[in-house]
Amino acid sequence: MSQDPHASFDQSVLDFIEHSPTGAVPHTPTYQDALRRLYASHQVYASADYKDGHVTVRSVARQPSFHAENLPALFTGQIPVGALEANDVIFDRYVASLPAALRPRAETHRLKAVGRPVLHRKHAHGSESPVPAVHDPAHSLFLVPGTGPRLGLPGNYLHGVLAEILHPEGEATWALQLHDAEDGAASFETPALPDALAKFEELLSSAPFHLSELPALGFHAN
Repeated sequence: MSQDPHASFDQSVLDFIEHSPTGAVPHTPTYQDALRRLYASHQVYASADYKDGHVTVRSVARQPSFHAENLPALFTGQIPVGALEANDVIFDRYVASLPAALRPRAETHRLKAVGRPVLHRKHAHGSESPVPAVHDPAHSLFLVPGTGPRLGLPGNYLHGVLAEILHPEGEATWALQLHDAEDGAASFETPALPDALAKFEELLSSAPFHLSELPALGFHAN
């Protein structure tokens, strides 16, 4: 039996939130004290879908993550990173997973999450000097259940990218960049793609989480 005198009531508050259509709880001191404890122990997040609502971490943990469906083939070296599924298709699957009422608001985040189309570099022609080979950097979208200082996307999601960062005077590096619905962000950077993919697997297995928890996984707040 738990020695925490609040454990039984806090459990009932978790159940109350999960059975509430909006995740709202009474504004009484007892309930508000329980909420503070549940937020402090990372068992509850502020709802991204309902003003003044809350969502339990255990319910968000049941939600799927979204990323390129052929990502496992990249892990095993069967495809190059440039062959990963398009970001718009990944975002389409995320939107389709949401209740119909949330989809229009999710669409307002598409450009920020997916990014603008890459303007492919033009190569010089007819020059006597050889032109260095260049390529467009990889930028693969993923969405995981969670939240941040400015809440998550509809459905309580964080969005991020596996990104290749090109350096004019050196080798490319790889980054995982994760964002909430506004300006909350965290990132991890490494010189090697296999290390980035290993960190990505760790990230997926750790979801859901608040961005503030990611320093424990080696991420830096941005």
